[in-house]
Amino acid sequence: MSETVRLICPMGRKQGELWAGGVLAAAGIAVIAPAPTSWVNLLPGLLLVLGGAALAWHGYRLAVPVLEVEDDEFRYTRGRYIVRIPFADVGSYYVLPGRTRSLGLCDTTGRPRIFPSVEGRHANRPYLPLTRRTSPAKVDAFMSAAGIPPRDRSLTSGSGPA
Repeated sequence: MSETVRLICPMGRKQGELWAGGVLAAAGIAVIAPAPTSWVNLLPGLLLVLGGAALAWHGYRLAVPVLEVEDDEFRYTRGRYIVRIPFADVGSYYVLPGRTRSLGLCDTTGRPRIFPSVEGRHANRPYLPLTRRTSPAKVDAFMSAAGIPPRDRSLTSGSGPA
């Protein structure tokens, strides 16, 4: 594959924290503006501005997962955590349902691949976490554009009528 195929997962929490931080900071300024010399306005206003700035900073720091296929390599990036797999070693995929969607990859024999933990814990996991707002249909479209087939979980896989 010579061209890059990329999926950037939508992050509702990141957007929510950025907007909420901005609203809190604006509310703090609105509280301070009528009487900037009064402690009754200054203290709550400063607390709102500082809280809004902290919330916006935390939202800015949240890492968004990115799936990418380029130059015969599959990449998953989330902040400093990077998984690189040769494209030939990826046999199929599956999307785990749940509150936070996850992507599982299988090798060419159909066994799930094991990845080191994303959060820095010592446990290994057979999936890569995405985000809540990541649609399984978008993941399916990305994987089909990359040329990776879905995992066949049927009991009659590969067998026709007897």
